[in-house]
Amino acid sequence: MTASFNSRNAIAVLIIAGLLLLPVYSQLSGNVFVLTLFTRIVIFALAAVSLNLIMGYGGMMSFGHAAYLGIGGYAVGILAAEGIGSGFVQWPVAIACSALFALVIGALSLRTRGVYFIMITLAFAQMAYYVASGLARYGGDDGLTIYKRSNFGGLINLSSRVQFYYLCLGCLFGGIYLVSRIVNSRFGLVVQGLRSNEQRMQAIGFPVNRYRLVCFVIAGMLCGLAGALLANNTDFISPAVMYWTRSGDLMVMVILGGMGSLFGPVLGAIVYLVLEEFLSQVTEYWALIMGPLLLLIVLFGRGGIMGLVGRLTRG
Repeated sequence: MTASFNSRNAIAVLIIAGLLLLPVYSQLSGNVFVLTLFTRIVIFALAAVSLNLIMGYGGMMSFGHAAYLGIGGYAVGILAAEGIGSGFVQWPVAIACSALFALVIGALSLRTRGVYFIMITLAFAQMAYYVASGLARYGGDDGLTIYKRSNFGGLINLSSRVQFYYLCLGCLFGGIYLVSRIVNSRFGLVVQGLRSNEQRMQAIGFPVNRYRLVCFVIAGMLCGLAGALLANNTDFISPAVMYWTRSGDLMVMVILGGMGSLFGPVLGAIVYLVLEEFLSQVTEYWALIMGPLLLLIVLFGRGGIMGLVGRLTRG
């Protein structure tokens, strides 16, 4: 148990150190692409961390989590198109809209369990996708170009690759810290108890749906923040961000790294997106190679990469 704990801590320290020092390596080596790639990875890692809160700790298998990425991104894009460029307005609106959408979805879907819950979350995400596709004023299917990034009154320049990377990294670490505080609080212990034995927690007297709903909304808000970062990173937002396959990508990241571990989703996002980038440069049929690789890791690495490392250390 101690070895597993120490190995997870060692991986977490390596991840933190590597991500913090990455811009230094990028500047010394002149490799700008690696900074661009890892900015994208950090953003999706934040989205995966938010999904891990409800899936890894709460046992809620949401197949529509990418909807919040799109909602956060469109909130930034639409406000920018209407002449509101302040990040102090755009980002709170992105988080609030994501929270409201999560509240509506959660209030309806959390009355169900199992495959029914999965299908309802998927259905709502697809509804958001088709609504965004029908927004002709904001690009429709073609997406919306964002001509100017969020303005924070000179406090930070989002056009600077290094500053924007560290902003994304700060949001990721903040998200991980928030999830850590939540899961170790009384509220978080109740949510984890609901995953293990809902009937017993309900018999004790805990309002089951209320706890799940609050957890669901918090996860939606974190993912909405990731959506705001993504829109600023690409200077573009499209309905494709909300499509169900993107939700599947987030689920793979969480499962690959290790559900129910703080840094598992971050490790999963790094491995998944680096593999995707590497294989796509080797062959156009990269998915045929990546699929079996991920399948092998999931089959033989119970608990994801974090779980596999723990077992190897104990062995």
